[in-house]
Amino acid sequence: MTTLESKYIKITSPTPHVLLFELNRQPVNAFSTEFWKEYGRTFDALSTLPDDIRVIVLSSAFPKVFTAGIDYTDTDPARRAHIIRTDILSIQHAITAPERCPVPVIAAVHGLVIGLGIDIVSACDIRYAASDASFSIKEVDMGLAADVGTLAYLPKITGNQSLARELAYTARMFSSGEAERLGLVSRIVEGGRDAVVAAALQLANDIASKSPIAVSGTKCLLLHARDHSVPENLEYTAVWNSVALQATDLEQSVKAGMAKSKQPPEFSPLKPQL
Repeated sequence: MTTLESKYIKITSPTPHVLLFELNRQPVNAFSTEFWKEYGRTFDALSTLPDDIRVIVLSSAFPKVFTAGIDYTDTDPARRAHIIRTDILSIQHAITAPERCPVPVIAAVHGLVIGLGIDIVSACDIRYAASDASFSIKEVDMGLAADVGTLAYLPKITGNQSLARELAYTARMFSSGEAERLGLVSRIVEGGRDAVVAAALQLANDIASKSPIAVSGTKCLLLHARDHSVPENLEYTAVWNSVALQATDLEQSVKAGMAKSKQPPEFSPLKPQL
């Protein structure tokens, strides 16, 4: 696998086609300017690598915390009181990098998931939480509205608007069980970091065994559907699949199904080797 040099992010490949992307800034993964720029830059770089990457699992390298949010010691008080529009747009672009990634990104969270942590996971495709996870949309306690993604995503990715507003208005801590009821996470895994990462990697391996053309296309079409009408999305899907149907993946999948093979087909990489 191509090596990406990174100060605060640890990247490994525990199984073929799957990357484990771990936040790794001591002591609590607080996001300084350098850290969030590196986060966005690294995700965007992964999208351009020639490696056959099909799924990414996002987690923390530390056993007790996913992230404590923004590092407010990173800038002076005057600057914190006057964050200009370009600063906000830059961090929004960095934190929403998982959405731009052509393959699914699975967030596996545990421990504290504070402020920016909810912005981060909201931009991911799938979200698992350990039973020890605790969340807070913390920004109102800091004197501002959440501005990096949480308020933009929650109405679109969750199903309980009353609870979403309660949590955003009060900044109170909420449990993994409440996060599941909100619709922020799809599964609670009993235990801590190791358990939730293992569950996310198991899911990643399952997804990675599927046609990368089909999975990447599904992600693209779901994102398009979120922001467009049904007729617009159906038209977009027709154009998309008129190209996708020319890949060999469909033929391979049909042959494997007819043969009742227990082994998935060996699909070509999403990006051809030039």
